[in-house]
Amino acid sequence: MDTEQKYWNPVAETLSRETIRALQFKKFKRLFRWGYEHSRFHRSLYDQAGIRPDDIRSWEDVHRVPKVEKSMMRDIQRKDPFPYGDALCVPLEEVTEFRQTSGTTGQPVYQPDTWQDWEWWAECWSYILWAQGYRPRDRVFLPFGYNVFVAFWAAHYAAEKLGCEVVPGGVLDTQARILKIQELRATAMMATPTYVLGMADTARKMGLDPEKMTIEKITCAGEPGASIPSTKRRMEDAWGAKVYDHAGATEIGAWCYECAAQPGGLHVNEVFFLVEIEDIDTGEIIEEPGKRGKMIISALDRQAQPCIRFDSKDVIEWAEAPCPCGRTFRLIKGGVQGRADDITKVKGVLLSPGAIEEVVRGTTGLGDEFEVIVDKVGDIDRITLKVELIPEYREKRQEIEPRLKDQLRLKTNLGYVLEFHEMGSLPRYEVKAKRFKDLRKAH
Repeated sequence: MDTEQKYWNPVAETLSRETIRALQFKKFKRLFRWGYEHSRFHRSLYDQAGIRPDDIRSWEDVHRVPKVEKSMMRDIQRKDPFPYGDALCVPLEEVTEFRQTSGTTGQPVYQPDTWQDWEWWAECWSYILWAQGYRPRDRVFLPFGYNVFVAFWAAHYAAEKLGCEVVPGGVLDTQARILKIQELRATAMMATPTYVLGMADTARKMGLDPEKMTIEKITCAGEPGASIPSTKRRMEDAWGAKVYDHAGATEIGAWCYECAAQPGGLHVNEVFFLVEIEDIDTGEIIEEPGKRGKMIISALDRQAQPCIRFDSKDVIEWAEAPCPCGRTFRLIKGGVQGRADDITKVKGVLLSPGAIEEVVRGTTGLGDEFEVIVDKVGDIDRITLKVELIPEYREKRQEIEPRLKDQLRLKTNLGYVLEFHEMGSLPRYEVKAKRFKDLRKAH
């Protein structure tokens, strides 16, 4: 591998749009047939819909294929073979990897992978890391607990595949991780945006300046924060490093990434994934840029438990301009904007937690953590926003409060009850943060 080459796979990443579409269609037909012939669940689903492998002749036929939702996967797991159920497409003895979803949206879903699937995971992540500037000279520190969640497992193997030196920081606590980064002069790390900011805060309490440490680049996942400008800015300022976003999921794979050009969006890895954007209200497929919808995704090369037109609930939109990096993979503008089931109506207005994060993290004087609680007072919706005030800004609260209210009104068209708390009093998270709580009975 030429370490100076721009792309991990120069052929795949610069294919013409026509060639990409032809490749995706060919792979989708193969994937559909695989699921139909090897999965009792998929065969039953497609037979009920009256669609079979030979019926996939055009893109319109692809859109006719029934979607799969996470709730279906939970039901599948109650059937044999244990513990995966009848979506499993390979004999149990071919399953080499067990992972499960984080359970933030309900009961965890189990995900089996064959060794071939796991090699596919590592290859998907290799595209990501190479595009973000990872090279064999890097020493990559992974400050996450190696658990049943996929988290950065695949990133670990991909970094090794690139030739990087990988330092696992699984059982260490936050202070020990920071000291190990300092000791080994690590040049890169990967974590959720919440934990990246939390590590910086811990380092300062230890008398260390994270900005003066040796970290040059940080890859984030698990939350949309690295695509939210104010959150990205806080992380980059804290560590003096470039911060890159990535989106993926246990049941889907590592499907998109931000490249070194940082174009304000994420590339879909289109040689491995087919992404469709569906209008949330009408169900129509959105092809034009600038209109948000929810993502329906197919992982085109995964075999043990196929991901075929999976309703991810992620809210995204196509970007207008191609990326200056030269990749021909389409861009998702602004990354993942949130989840369709998180974007809820409050006082008749659609509220996205990401918009609140952008305001809080963009307000000078406030800490990184916050919490949003929606409840009712009588028949009226109420939004309470809890924030932390940096100690040296206590005397400026009277200036910060009206500015925060104004920005929240501007960004979300809603009013808030504000609560200011001491630094360190709100919950901290190492993996996915749970900052949004809807306590209304209707939910």
